[in-house]
Amino acid sequence: GLPGYICAIVASIVTGVPVKWVEDRMENLSTTSFARDYHMTAEIAAKNDGTVTGLKVHVLADHGGFDACADPSKWPAGFFNIVTGSYDFPAAHLAVDGVYTNKAPGGVAYRCSFRVTEAAYCIERAMDILAQKLDMDPADLRMKNFVKPEQFPYHSALGWEYDSGDYHTAMQKAMDTIGYRELRAEQKAKQEAFKRGETREIMGIGVSFFTEIVGAGPSKNCDILGVAMFDSAEIRVHPTGSVISRMGTKSQGQGHETTWAQIIATEIGIPAADIMVEEGNTDTAPYGLGTYGSRSTPVAGAAIALASRKIRNKAQMIAAHMLEVSEYDLEWDVDGFQVKGNPQARKSMKEIAWAAYHAPPPGIEPGLEAVSYYDPPNMTYPFGAYLCVMDIDVDTGVAKIRRFYALDDCE
Repeated sequence: GLPGYICAIVASIVTGVPVKWVEDRMENLSTTSFARDYHMTAEIAAKNDGTVTGLKVHVLADHGGFDACADPSKWPAGFFNIVTGSYDFPAAHLAVDGVYTNKAPGGVAYRCSFRVTEAAYCIERAMDILAQKLDMDPADLRMKNFVKPEQFPYHSALGWEYDSGDYHTAMQKAMDTIGYRELRAEQKAKQEAFKRGETREIMGIGVSFFTEIVGAGPSKNCDILGVAMFDSAEIRVHPTGSVISRMGTKSQGQGHETTWAQIIATEIGIPAADIMVEEGNTDTAPYGLGTYGSRSTPVAGAAIALASRKIRNKAQMIAAHMLEVSEYDLEWDVDGFQVKGNPQARKSMKEIAWAAYHAPPPGIEPGLEAVSYYDPPNMTYPFGAYLCVMDIDVDTGVAKIRRFYALDDCE
């Protein structure tokens, strides 16, 4: 597992020869970090009309032999603090007890964002049980308690500031798309037919709405052993108009190379095909805290955009000199600058890049490159509505998914 990598490095240093750690799939599964083994207890206080008034959650977290998770150290309960979910709880209390056991090191998921998934499951399951106890429709109960659009930025009872959201619209769109009311009527008719012995098939409708907390990066919230978790980007435009860009992230299959090139292409108008993205080379990479927890685009992506804008600002000064106008007389258009009211008078970024190296304006440093460090003001709080319709044969247990609808806010 993970300690093997360290041992291999030390062995290579001691022996002076290359050492490679090799494990088969079973060794990996039995010794590498498991996800989170959580035992969660949730209590909701609510009025008879379904309005929630309080939430109390206790988590018993199995960390295995030692904690392998690089959790931000300023929040002892990690991002489980998002357990109030999408709902306006006036009061909430959360306690997480971490315990060490004889299992493999714990705390790092195979795939998902620090504890967020378990927190979403916890509150959604609790809301479903509350709906059952109050004999309310689970979607209606959620709609009743969602944080309202006018409440944003919303301060949750557990201390986070949700920057934005429109939960009611998302849920309503999901319900309208699948014909939620009609499906509930069909479900009720099937239940009646089942009671009369006319069918052996029942129907289930699952409702889930989540709000995540992702984008680990703000130094005020996140650090690893005191090292701030923001990111930086380094972008250089060559005289030919091609670009090399370096980041401290590392793609694990998300397609960062495409995303980063698209951000730069959008900001400075050079085609993505002419942009070389270099990630993960620790000899040359700029400062960054890596790829995990859905942080790359909101943190590194923002650093890339800001570095690109620095380049565009300098390019505007060069273009103004070339066109013999004030930089304030120029406007940006896709891949270059043009004179306001006279679009024929323009310079493309490719032309500007060449000028930056062979004929820069007097008093302006040659070259066209920028470095940007981005310390986000906040985390991001994406949300989504998921609805699932199932048909189940009670005799065989065969379950068929008739419809699965997912609506996501890509924030």
